[in-house]
Amino acid sequence: MKNKEKIQAVALRTIEIEMATIRDLKSSIDEDFNKCINAIFESKGRVIFTGIGKSAIIAQKIVSTLNSTGTPSVFMHAADAIHGDLGMITSEDIVCCVSKSGETPEIKVLVPLLRNLGNTLIGMVARKESYLGMNANFVLHTPVTQEADPNNLAPTASTTAQMVLGDAMASSLLALRGFTQQDFAQFHPGGTLGKQLYLRIRDIYPKNEKPLVYPDTNIRATIVEMTSKRLGVTVVVDTSNRVVGIITDGDLRRMLEREEETRGLLAKEIMTSNPKTIEANELAVKALEIMRINSITQLIVVDNDKYVGVIHLHDLISEGLI
Repeated sequence: MKNKEKIQAVALRTIEIEMATIRDLKSSIDEDFNKCINAIFESKGRVIFTGIGKSAIIAQKIVSTLNSTGTPSVFMHAADAIHGDLGMITSEDIVCCVSKSGETPEIKVLVPLLRNLGNTLIGMVARKESYLGMNANFVLHTPVTQEADPNNLAPTASTTAQMVLGDAMASSLLALRGFTQQDFAQFHPGGTLGKQLYLRIRDIYPKNEKPLVYPDTNIRATIVEMTSKRLGVTVVVDTSNRVVGIITDGDLRRMLEREEETRGLLAKEIMTSNPKTIEANELAVKALEIMRINSITQLIVVDNDKYVGVIHLHDLISEGLI
């Protein structure tokens, strides 16, 4: 394979440099970082992130993370800001400029305008002594000894530092807000992640048939109930609609292997007692966990100890939980 050693050496060097850059970030969790987080937490406005080039892309990522964890944020491109987008900033907003050098022309034009508006200005910058660093109310320091590319030019280690510090901001604010799984689900209703956090059994089981027999139901009626409801099982309940057992395809196979004559058998004689159940109000992901642990594909749903339905592994697959 051509250049294998060179490729691996450069790739490993890149990782080592970026790891070292992240380690250096520990010194950035200082008093300015604390003041910055508290200012955002106590603010009644939003956090407006701005930047140019690769820093602008990182700023957009930080905005996305903050919004999804309960801190309202907006991205404003530094070039567009000086051509009208400054109008999106309200008096209660905090502005965070993301820049490696802190000296780009757009930043030098933008910073005085932001200061004139009277908004708190945060500078996420690699050089504290830069124009941005000297003019910001708070400095989030992203020290970078060198970029990770072989020419020490492409934004690599510097953007990694910016992204990691942005994650540290989001995590700190999340902790201060007491942000819970339920809050997270509210902002992530779509996709697998959202469903894991909000989809409940009660949202699924009503779509299925409700196979049901009693302990004294004969074997013929039991098999008809199983096949007609198309779930591969039937639940055995008492006269109070409480679950006493379940009959699966496996129970039928074991019956045929064990019994010479089956015509006189009753449901209670072939059922599996004490089957696994789940409450209707439980999260659907809990059902998946129970199925995996017990190597089963159906689960009985109960509500206040009463039988209400069955969910199948296929239901969870169709919902995108697997």
